[in-house]
Amino acid sequence: MKIVMKIVDHIIALDHEGALLADTAARTDPAAPVPTCPQWQLRDLVLHTGRVHRWATAHLRHAHPVRLDRAGERAAWGPDPSDHVLVDWFRAGHAALVETFKAAPDDLDCWTFLPAPGPLAFWARRQAHETAVHRIDAEAAAGIRGPEVAAELALDGIDELLHGFMAHARAGAVRSEEPRTVLVRPTDGPGSWLVGIGPGPLTVSSPAAAGAQADLVLDGRACDLYLLLWNRPPAGRVELTGDGALLDLWREQAAVVQD
Repeated sequence: MKIVMKIVDHIIALDHEGALLADTAARTDPAAPVPTCPQWQLRDLVLHTGRVHRWATAHLRHAHPVRLDRAGERAAWGPDPSDHVLVDWFRAGHAALVETFKAAPDDLDCWTFLPAPGPLAFWARRQAHETAVHRIDAEAAAGIRGPEVAAELALDGIDELLHGFMAHARAGAVRSEEPRTVLVRPTDGPGSWLVGIGPGPLTVSSPAAAGAQADLVLDGRACDLYLLLWNRPPAGRVELTGDGALLDLWREQAAVVQD
């Protein structure tokens, strides 16, 4: 199943999720560990997300036809902020990205790295989910549970993760010696995804086309499946039917690579 939100809805989600992330960071110790990203403290998470926002803004604003090189990335990031101004720095970059999207022409042409209807659609979708997932990470560092990810955004994010990153070599390879299947089945939204794991590249197909049988079935709300597949603890219950070892395999091997 392919789920694609409208660009304007991705921009609204990006605006909302970034504001939540900033608000959480503003009231949390920047040295707080991030349980969902064990190698990071909160300052590292905010710095990373702020850099990604500036990186995306540079590609969009200047319509770069190829990926920025290292010097271009450093120029887009600017100097690293101190802890004292870290959240203000993040807010400024986030706001600039949102405004850049709003001002961008529909026929914008620039570099992308995942399939999409067009560059603007790609960047809006990618930045909405980049920010939503890291908002969850910031809340984990703060020891709180914020608002649930909206069902529409979660469904769209599952689709981006499976059809985008996992099916197009933008992630750590999930492999199994024997062919296995995982059915991802939201209980509060349309559609589902049948994920094929084997010795070769991961596949994603329609359960209706491939038959409903699977070695592992994941049933749950879209927001919980979204977090589970992004290797974040879901807020609610996800029902597992079948071989739970496949979920362990996913957790061990699925690692998104974002430039």
